[in-house]
Amino acid sequence: MPDKIHPEYQYLNLLKDIMDNGSDKKLFFNEVVLDRYKKDGKEPPFIRSVFGRQIRFNLSEGFPLLTTKKTFWRGLVTELLWFLSGSSNIKPLLDQNNHIWDEWSWKHYSMWAKENDPEKDMSQEDFIKKMEELPAGDPFVQRWGDLITIYGRMWRRWPAKDGREIDQLGWVINGLKEKPYRKSYVVSAWNPDFIYAMASAGQKSHVPPFCHTMFQFQVADDKLNLGLYQRSADLFLGVPFNIASYALLLLMISGITGIEPGEFVHTFGDVHLYSNHFDQVKEQTGRKPFPFPTVKLNPEIKNIDDFKYEDIILENYQAHPALKAEIATIGGFDEKISSHCKAPNQ
Repeated sequence: MPDKIHPEYQYLNLLKDIMDNGSDKKLFFNEVVLDRYKKDGKEPPFIRSVFGRQIRFNLSEGFPLLTTKKTFWRGLVTELLWFLSGSSNIKPLLDQNNHIWDEWSWKHYSMWAKENDPEKDMSQEDFIKKMEELPAGDPFVQRWGDLITIYGRMWRRWPAKDGREIDQLGWVINGLKEKPYRKSYVVSAWNPDFIYAMASAGQKSHVPPFCHTMFQFQVADDKLNLGLYQRSADLFLGVPFNIASYALLLLMISGITGIEPGEFVHTFGDVHLYSNHFDQVKEQTGRKPFPFPTVKLNPEIKNIDDFKYEDIILENYQAHPALKAEIATIGGFDEKISSHCKAPNQ
């Protein structure tokens, strides 16, 4: 009887699918970003993409933290906990030395400064240093650290037209405890009131419009499944992070509802590779996966808001070395649109 195929090959085969069958598409850079590429003597990248793919991971077969390159575990855990807090300000991330979202906060400030008070403009490094040194309650931090539109805010504090803030995830958790077999346990991040030219005044942001559009919990055969629809997916840099983050979310919700974890199902719209990642992709697809690790949660935690980093333990993670690659920064909203879903360098 042949050995069972390692589930990570789903990801590796999707990398090959895009390389072999994808359509090459031009990226639309704003003038600021184009000038940066020219100054560095580089050609702007393009993307190669396919549309409509799906991979799935049974959590009984291990935790799907990819092993063909090392993935930034501490970063993804602290980011997920930040999302779950409902915060839209990067200050809590900075306090944990997590810099995943730095660029978007700085970009918002820098563009304001250039247009209104050029003498106050500063580099990203200086901006983040100032944010780190100031207390959370400082007006500068409260204004310029706020990304306005971010997953945690939509999950936990969706702004309703009557002034309420809707805790979508809280509603889902309560429902799973009381009526687990309902089909309506959906959390949506796609809110047109915060996206592109559709956004209301004061709600525009330079953060890319939500790539992880929605996710759904479903119970079957007394197991809890989680499905994510991702409209836009940077397969090399972002998706390994996304797989582990939502698999961890499934484990956490499983732990507090008492429903055994089943499958994480990841469905993609436009799934793509950046042209300046092709060499790294070729190296990664030649690597053989190691066995998946395991994740253990503190069994005493029964409330989603009580999880801390120390309550989440990764065990037996063996991985190939990291593969570094540049993030392609496109721009912001409206005429400065960004299509990249932020993830840390791998």
